[in-house]
Amino acid sequence: MRYLVLSLLVVACSSKKDKPAGSQTTVRVAAASDLRNAFEDLGKKFEAKTGIKAGFDFGSSGLLAKQIEQGAPFYMFAAANKSFADQVVSAGKCDGSTEALYSRGRLVMWSKQGAPAKIEDLADPKYKRIGIANPDHAPYGKAAQQALQKAGVYDKVKDRLVLGENIQATMTHAKEGSVDVAFVALSLAVATDKANYTGVDLDLHDPLEQTLVVCGTGPEADAARQLANFILSDEGRGIMEKYGFSTTGVSSSKK
Repeated sequence: MRYLVLSLLVVACSSKKDKPAGSQTTVRVAAASDLRNAFEDLGKKFEAKTGIKAGFDFGSSGLLAKQIEQGAPFYMFAAANKSFADQVVSAGKCDGSTEALYSRGRLVMWSKQGAPAKIEDLADPKYKRIGIANPDHAPYGKAAQQALQKAGVYDKVKDRLVLGENIQATMTHAKEGSVDVAFVALSLAVATDKANYTGVDLDLHDPLEQTLVVCGTGPEADAARQLANFILSDEGRGIMEKYGFSTTGVSSSKK
């Protein structure tokens, strides 16, 4: 028995010792669904520069915030609005000193057949099913609800709303034709078909101030800080702009 215990200790020590010194670091990132195209592009360029791989989990900001509060092992949270980043900081899961605006999102209407010219047109019964992300936990869904209310058509269309779990799911519903028109992120519309969307007036909803924050401690948190700096850099902001995000007012200062 003594020999067996000693053997196990030797094996454990030697596996630690034999681990390659240059093994790749992966940083786990919780990211809002509207970021999929932009962040996959950013992640490739970041890995090429640093050797650090970014592993993204995309979903609605509200549900991702709950996962982080419950201990999910994410080291960066890129939310679609500031309130959910604030939420994980308040819960003590992320470092408030790293919180930073990284882009502003834009809400649009998208349809396979061509989006209506203005939001008031949705009152027409021909739009039988209107897709929005669930406003309870998806910032773009909340913005869509606010826009419908401010435009004075919410009561006319509320029984025709089809809720998606997140903005990516809502875009999928629209592409598959299970809704006639959908409120989606410009970043998703640009990647799909530029001709089929209409922008929603920014005055109709609260700003989508997309905010990131670094979570946890240790080497992976250090890698997350490097990723945050890359997102906020000139190169990172250029990539975000390419996918339909506004980076006006985004600071490139390192944290």
